[in-house]
Amino acid sequence: MAELTVGIVVMLCLAAAMAGWVDAVVGGGGLLLLPALLIGLPELSPAHALGTNKAVAVAGTTVSAVTYARRSPVDVRLALRFGVLACGSAALGAAFASAVSKEILQPLIMVLLLAVAIFVVARPEFGTTGGDRVAGRRRRAVALLTAGAGIGFYDGLLGPGTGTFLVIALVSLLHMTMLTASATAKVVNVGTNLGALAVFAAAGTVLWSVAPLMALCNMAGGWAGAHMAIRRGSRFIRLVLLVVVTVLVARLAWDQWWS
Repeated sequence: MAELTVGIVVMLCLAAAMAGWVDAVVGGGGLLLLPALLIGLPELSPAHALGTNKAVAVAGTTVSAVTYARRSPVDVRLALRFGVLACGSAALGAAFASAVSKEILQPLIMVLLLAVAIFVVARPEFGTTGGDRVAGRRRRAVALLTAGAGIGFYDGLLGPGTGTFLVIALVSLLHMTMLTASATAKVVNVGTNLGALAVFAAAGTVLWSVAPLMALCNMAGGWAGAHMAIRRGSRFIRLVLLVVVTVLVARLAWDQWWS
């Protein structure tokens, strides 16, 4: 692995702070952090990049989850149920990560994300209204399986866009506003990160020499992003969501066909 110079550490810490901000608002911080790790440390294995990303991200998502829970309307008990299930699902996904065929999964993810972007653009009110509607028991069960088990497994297995998928699922299935969905997604994301991190750490694929410092920067970014999202509200989160989805699709397309 390349030597950790001061310049590389500074670059990784800046990327971690930016990733924390993006992740706190709408998810997708891995879009910044994973490429930064692979560019700054070109000899780093994909497994070490994924493991280090989880070690950093769990710090930022925890800070943003606590910030949201204290300052925005979020059903903490419901979010914790999602988070506990997602933790186990993410651990299971991480255990299968080495067997994943990205050539098959990435095109499917791109199609899904494009469908999400078209849906959000076609419905300007999506995620900005409906916070007063209460989801029934059946919808909550479907949401638990989708956001807790399904997306949790995906986060451990592959990862990019987990927070974005969580927000979309929670808005669609539980009639949450973007703000409440982002708050709930952060609690769930803490669970997915912890589950996946446990597997990566046990396998020795975390770069502990730099992860703690990056985690501090990620926490600062997560704190700032959560506060801004709470201040600016659902319409701001919706705009950031569309930007993140666009960048994520472009990044996946690049990895799939041109890298």
